[in-house]
Amino acid sequence: MTHPRQTQSSKFAEVDKLDLINSTSTGSKAPKILLVKLSSLGDVLHNLPIVWDLRKRLPNAQIDWIVEEAYVPLLAPLQTTEKFRGIDRIISVAFRRWRKSLLSPSTWREFFAMRQLLQATSYDVVIETQGLLKSALVCALARKSAVAIVAGLGNATEYSGYEPLARSFYSQSVHVPVKCHAIDRSRQVMCSAFDWPLLNRADEPPRFYPTEFVKHLPDLSIEGLKKATDGSVMPYIVCFHSTARAAKRWPNESWVDLGKALANHGYQLIFPWGSAAERRESNLIASQISGAIVPKAISIEEAYILIAYAALTIGVDTGLTHLAAVLGKPTVELYCDSPRWKTEGYWSEQISNHGDLQQPPTVTEVFDACQRLIGYRQLQRQDSV
Repeated sequence: MTHPRQTQSSKFAEVDKLDLINSTSTGSKAPKILLVKLSSLGDVLHNLPIVWDLRKRLPNAQIDWIVEEAYVPLLAPLQTTEKFRGIDRIISVAFRRWRKSLLSPSTWREFFAMRQLLQATSYDVVIETQGLLKSALVCALARKSAVAIVAGLGNATEYSGYEPLARSFYSQSVHVPVKCHAIDRSRQVMCSAFDWPLLNRADEPPRFYPTEFVKHLPDLSIEGLKKATDGSVMPYIVCFHSTARAAKRWPNESWVDLGKALANHGYQLIFPWGSAAERRESNLIASQISGAIVPKAISIEEAYILIAYAALTIGVDTGLTHLAAVLGKPTVELYCDSPRWKTEGYWSEQISNHGDLQQPPTVTEVFDACQRLIGYRQLQRQDSV
């Protein structure tokens, strides 16, 4: 049966598609699957659930993922080990870096090495959930079996990048709702590739990282954090105020007012940054809040630890805020100039979403949300004792 939201290229006969579906849908065989989601931080995070979805249905499949080199750390916790089956092979690309030195011999050596990795396996299914020409070209570079299915986005969705030419590289162009959460969009492309019924987010909430990964993160080491007499770190709150687009930022004065209120309740405020301009903003905000800290630049691996040990994370619609949400930590997401439906965390009671497109939340609304989540976490700790 053909998926209701797909169109099939004429170069693949329907019988071939059915042969592939019949051989993989029961999990009796081990299809080779390539996931293509190159960037960015939040987009990669919202693509993680399909690894779990695939493993649940096809436990013996080979699952590889190609991603920009900067985001490899996001996939590493899901890599297959002796005790865990997740992503079998992570293939790194560096398109962002390569385009700055196209004439360099080292760029082309790295490119051909990447192509060799892509062609070391003959893939039965390629799932492309980005909808851009560069990600579609990766699909073309990959080695594929004679009856391979290449499934990708068949239409643009609101507030997401899309390049229509990418459709010409797919054997299935999967049409999704124009208003579609980033996770649901990826799941729909996956379901179309295997002709599975669409997943119900209520029946199958998305999963992201193994529980054991979060439990066994190393100890936190942030200079300037206050410590109790027993040596433990005093409660702190992480504030991700920076984002690539200025309109998505919450006003500095709102951060200051919120920070003062939380500091008066005994919390230390931490304002990370990712560029020199963001560092200046962090310093400006922190200078007006008693005890606030501006740390050194942090890596993705350090962000895991910083978030995991925080009493709470507050942040605008940006990748590191979504990282807190997918780690299952208390998170307040602030939407100022982007639609909440596109990326809001809906899978946990410990995520509180506020604001919407051109409707930034008030300080009072956010402070009340912070109090609720901190209280919820304290109750959980009491129940576990």
